[in-house]
Amino acid sequence: MSRTLLQQLRDMTVVVADTGDLEAIEKFQPRDATTNPSLITAAAEMPKYHEIVDQTLLGARTDLGASAEPSKVANLAFERLAVEFGKRILRIVPQRVSTEVDARLSFDTEATVEKGRSIIAQYEAAGISRERVLIKIASTWEGIRAGEILEREGIHCNLTLLFGLHQAIACAEAGITLISPFVGRILDWYKKDTGLDYAPAEDPGVISVRRVYNYYKKFGYKTEVMGASFRNIGEITELAGCDLLTISPGLLAQLDSTVAELPRMLAPDASAAMDIERIPMDRATFDTMHAADRMATDKLAEGISGFTKALENLEAMLAKRVRELESTA
Repeated sequence: MSRTLLQQLRDMTVVVADTGDLEAIEKFQPRDATTNPSLITAAAEMPKYHEIVDQTLLGARTDLGASAEPSKVANLAFERLAVEFGKRILRIVPQRVSTEVDARLSFDTEATVEKGRSIIAQYEAAGISRERVLIKIASTWEGIRAGEILEREGIHCNLTLLFGLHQAIACAEAGITLISPFVGRILDWYKKDTGLDYAPAEDPGVISVRRVYNYYKKFGYKTEVMGASFRNIGEITELAGCDLLTISPGLLAQLDSTVAELPRMLAPDASAAMDIERIPMDRATFDTMHAADRMATDKLAEGISGFTKALENLEAMLAKRVRELESTA
């Protein structure tokens, strides 16, 4: 009997849904799910989720008091809303959800640690074990150090906005649970920089993830590799066998409707046999490698800026909704 690409992919890779849309998660039944401010904003704007948004805002207003500015209520509500969507996602997926720390804290280790603890405390107050939550943090040097502290406390982390091998090595040496290298954003940069199109096997984002995967398996790191930010299903099929892949509903639908053979492209045994040089990582090496990698430098800064803007847009939307709720109360 013919099988779809999605069915075959699930035989060798953990499939994760990259969305905040609960109905899409129910449809594709992934093991895990990931969210970020852009995805939470998109979900919050859907009429079917307005009740979740309003309940979260009213709870934040009650806790802060009637005199608090709508902007303050919106700021508190953002974190709670991300957790609220996370809690509802965990009713659907059998294992984990990733919930993102405020991107504006990406270069502040201490504040990131405190925010991670706060997020976990909210999940645990709802009776959800920290084993089912990944704290999502940008892969700056400061973010990786925050992840290292949280991991020692039994709080598992997903280091995101990862574009270079130096970031991946630093994460592995810090004992991070999972990393999310951004395949499609790497491709975007190279297409803009070179003016070229790339076949899936030659896709710079695919090549980058393969390199990280092979490095991890060669040296026995436990950190999991989760390819993210895909532009087409060719990128996904070229990474079949990766530990995890987080995929948007649109691309999940394409994989689920395509019947073709899917060979395994990545495997631990093959990586372990490769001749790969080990690179000890410290702050100086990290900074030197980062500065030498124009793509990683550009995309990390752009990613933090983009997530920050998405968060600010969400907070503005929530502040507007607070005022609307109060005007009708």
